[in-house]
Parts: sequence; structure tokens; C-alpha cells
Amino acid sequence: MQKSETAFLRLLQIMDDLREKCPWDRKQTFETLRILTIEEVYELADAILDQDIEGIKEEVGDLLLHMVFYAKIASEKGAWDISTAIHDVCEKLIRRHPHIYGDVIAEDEETVKRNWEQLKLAEGNRSVLGGVPKGLPAIVKAYRMQEKTAKVGFEWKETEDVWKKVEEELNELKTAVASLDKEKQEEEFGDVLFSLINYARFLGIDPETALEKTNKKFKFRFEFIESNAKKALKDMSLEEMDKLWEEAKSH
Repeated sequence: MQKSETAFLRLLQIMDDLREKCPWDRKQTFETLRILTIEEVYELADAILDQDIEGIKEEVGDLLLHMVFYAKIASEKGAWDISTAIHDVCEKLIRRHPHIYGDVIAEDEETVKRNWEQLKLAEGNRSVLGGVPKGLPAIVKAYRMQEKTAKVGFEWKETEDVWKKVEEELNELKTAVASLDKEKQEEEFGDVLFSLINYARFLGIDPETALEKTNKKFKFRFEFIESNAKKALKDMSLEEMDKLWEEAKSH
């Protein structure tokens, strides 16, 4: 514990120095840091997908720096400081884990999640979906909304029922495509994606992670085509490119 405290105090001191002496750090605000923080979160996500343990360590450090930076700016405004933020989250964790710090019994993960959502509503959240950030990527947002509403019973009972819904939405998309109504096509395409995300959730698959792994796979295979093509891609037939694509699979 003392080792962690020493490291954290060192970071706080360096933040104080940078904010006082560095022209770039002095200039930063909540707003200017926002996009940089988002980038750091995605870099952490990449490191996790790559199973890069050293990369994860680096990105965790970068994100911790950002949290300290926000707290420093807030303290300069006389609003709150890092200790206030830490104590607040500690109190929230204690409050939302009555099965650890109280007399509530919760012997499995699903019970813990249901209790968590009920406690959030009791704290003043007017909707189960109130805690889903508006700025989340659409796939992540859909997954989180489905996950949250499931905790209060708005949920299919069987995986087969979820797949039937996917098939229903696919048929509605086909009908919309035949109608040539672009607005309806967009709506039905969105419904297909939403139902597929729900199906992924029932299978225990994170759809965002699954799609990103496919993105990486596609990138590798297409770059293999580029690296091994004997002529410009624009001069190649689809069959020629597909042959290299199949070759890339073996690598």
C-alpha cells in the first residue's frame, strides 16, 4: 500500500509542476483534454485486444494522468480535488455493494447487477437507461441499453427467441429494400443491427470486440493483397485479388 501511495503522490507533485511551469499543460482545460482522453481510452482498448500487457500498463498510466489532470483543473476552480473524487467513488462503491458492506445476500453475478441498477434508481436516476452516456459508439450503446433493461426483466427468455427476432428484422429489411424507400431501409437496417447485438449478448459475445477483431483481420488480409500484388490493384481482377485473399488466410 505504501508503495502505491508513494507513486500516486509523485504523480500529483509532477502534475503540480507541469501545471505551474509548462506552457502546454498550463493552457489545457476540461474541453481541450476531452478528445485526448477519448484517444487514450481507445489506445487502451487496442492494447487489450492485442493482449499487450506492457501496452495496457502504459495506457492505464496515461489515463490515470488524465484523471489527475482533470482533478487539478477542478481544484484550481475551487470546485473539488482528487481526494474528494476518490472519497466519493469509495462511498458509491460501498453504497452499491450492500452484499459486502451490509446485510444483503447476493450469491451470483446477475443478482449483483440487478441490485446495482435498483440502487442507482433509488439514488435518483429517473430511468434505467439514464446512466448510458449519449456519446458512446452506437454498438456499445445498444449493448449497454439492452444489458441494463434486461436487469429489470425486459428480456427474452430463450436464445432461439432472440434469433427469431433477428430473422423477423431481416425479412423487414428485405421488404424495405424492395420498396426502394431509403428512409425505411435505414430504419430496418438499424433494427437488424440492434437485434444482432442482442443475439451476440445472449451468446456471451461482446459485439464491439467481435467487430474490431474482424476489422483487424480484414486489414491484415487486404494489406497482404497490397504487399503481394504483381501489379496495381486497379489493374487486377476481383478473382486475382480473391486468390491472394485466400492465401492471406493461411498466414
